[in-house]
Amino acid sequence: MLPSDLLMHRFSGEELVPKRLKLDQSNLAIAQDLITLFQEAKGITKGELNRQLLELEGEETDYRIKRGLAHLLNSGFSTFETISPLEPPMLRERIFALSAQVAPSVQATQITLDHLADLLTQELGHEVLTDQIRSGLYADLPDNQILTEFEVPTSEALLHRYNLSQVQGVFYRASHLILNAHRNDPGQYKLLFRYVKLFQLMTYIEGDADHGFTLTVDGPTSLFKPSTRYGLAIAKLLPALLHVSKWSLTAELQVNDSYSGKTRTGRFALESECGLVSHYPPGKTYDSMLEAGFVERWQKAKTEWQLEREVDLIPIPGSVMIPDFRLVHPDGRTFLLEIVGYWRPEYLKKKFSQVRQAGRDDLILAISERLNLEKAGVNFNDTSARIVWFKDQLLPKAVLEVLE
Repeated sequence: MLPSDLLMHRFSGEELVPKRLKLDQSNLAIAQDLITLFQEAKGITKGELNRQLLELEGEETDYRIKRGLAHLLNSGFSTFETISPLEPPMLRERIFALSAQVAPSVQATQITLDHLADLLTQELGHEVLTDQIRSGLYADLPDNQILTEFEVPTSEALLHRYNLSQVQGVFYRASHLILNAHRNDPGQYKLLFRYVKLFQLMTYIEGDADHGFTLTVDGPTSLFKPSTRYGLAIAKLLPALLHVSKWSLTAELQVNDSYSGKTRTGRFALESECGLVSHYPPGKTYDSMLEAGFVERWQKAKTEWQLEREVDLIPIPGSVMIPDFRLVHPDGRTFLLEIVGYWRPEYLKKKFSQVRQAGRDDLILAISERLNLEKAGVNFNDTSARIVWFKDQLLPKAVLEVLE
């Protein structure tokens, strides 16, 4: 994402409009020049790379765009490392201790470096040169770190990332937002809710799978004190949302007006046909090896029951529960299966609270015997769900016994 000083937007009434770059020949050329510069910079310091970037910016008026694209290449595609024979603090300690034993001079400096190079060659088992010691002394300073890896994007991908980052920056100052996830594939809902939980967003969820869900998310400026970290968490949700096929959102913003110096209220709206492109990978097919192993064993089991993945969503007050599987029999019977594996006590309390609130008698809970439910304060008898216990693997036979 982009820092606040590289975000660009304008107001249309109260509507905030973030900067977006067209994927035209001019912008693609700018992106390609920057990508080429980074490709050729492998092996040089970050300080030297920044100097070259300033030269590329020149005196043209689009320097903020170039600086924003460079920031994304720096943070999202580049790996910088500290290259030194020893950890720089240890190396400095060694060289300062040796140099303190002789009077300072050019000759004494070279002798000290040669002496330490010999010592480190013997200690480390490979040749250490004096130039490596010189460059390694302060190699831990950001400007002295070396660009060792660069994941080369296409110029189109870089422009897509820039446009997404400009829109993400809108949410840094959101007081709250309302997200409508319209009727979608249940797996997409689960991916969305998983990211909401991952980024620890304060969210109230209403709705059902047939009509869609409304998520009300408190923004960073709605807290007692505005939180940049929370604003970043909301911004990180957007690339995940782009994997959901049908949605719309509105946000209220508290934006600092650069002209008046005052804070003004703004609004922002976005929908699934916005043209933004996510760099997040699609959701994993299974949440764990435990689930993947169960599916593999079920496919080999001799049964008429069909196993379906994430097809039911159970609305509960202020949230939603998404069982891992649905079991369907040719005669029309159906059951939902939720696997409770290896989780923290807080998760277990929440999970069993959801089960109680759901009040479903067609729900099967497969619970690992390794979980200390009593220690977590969970009473598994206080649910209407059917219970299946397992050790290291969940076997289809145990589930089928409950079904029949």
